[in-house]
Amino acid sequence: MSEPITALICTFNGERLLEKTLASLDFCDHILVIDSGSTDRTRDIARAAGAEIVFHPFEGMIAQLQFGFTKVTTPWVITLDQDEYLSPELRANVQKTLDHPGACTGFFLSRRSFYYDRFIMHSGWYPDHLLRLFRPEAVEILGTLPHEEIHPRGETATLSGDIIHYPYRNLAEHLAKINSYTQTAADELARRGVSGSLAKGMSHGVGKFLKQYIIKRGFLDGKAGFILAVHAFFYAFHKYIRIDEPKPQQESDHET
Repeated sequence: MSEPITALICTFNGERLLEKTLASLDFCDHILVIDSGSTDRTRDIARAAGAEIVFHPFEGMIAQLQFGFTKVTTPWVITLDQDEYLSPELRANVQKTLDHPGACTGFFLSRRSFYYDRFIMHSGWYPDHLLRLFRPEAVEILGTLPHEEIHPRGETATLSGDIIHYPYRNLAEHLAKINSYTQTAADELARRGVSGSLAKGMSHGVGKFLKQYIIKRGFLDGKAGFILAVHAFFYAFHKYIRIDEPKPQQESDHET
């Protein structure tokens, strides 16, 4: 008999794919949606799927997950983003694993992401193993804003099958996300006392481009691989130049 499991999903205006996300998790004993104030159909979709919906103001994914864990009462948790769902193979393997988890307290799942015109199979994007199935007391949430990382504190294994991921509607949405993430990352680096400069921005940007496009073989991902590598440059470049960006008061001081 399978051990009980909670599906945990953090949402904000996630109507685009949420029905598929929740349908792929309908074998779970409890579906818990932590919503940060959606204004679209997100909560209606979650309610129709039988999910428990809890509001929590967004303070970053680390804080959202930590709050979500306090609401979990089952021995196992599987967590997906609102733009992800389990492939049939992975869904079957998760269910089989819960029947006989053995000594493992966590399982890594691979994620396959669609970008521009294809699923990305190189560029450092695949297999993108993530710890998404685990006993909540056997993990810790780490990472640097805006990115969270769930780390195991026990024995783990990897399941076959993929999380299917559609992160962006289009390039405009990706650029908007980069704009938001680079500011959050720059603020976090500045808070930790890290300095920024044009030279740092260029060196980190060029390094990210070369790593993603050459070392991680992004060139095998066609146009999409090149676009991703350019955006990787842009992300790293902006992260370090924004640390030293003049503040409005400083700009007005220059004018006086």
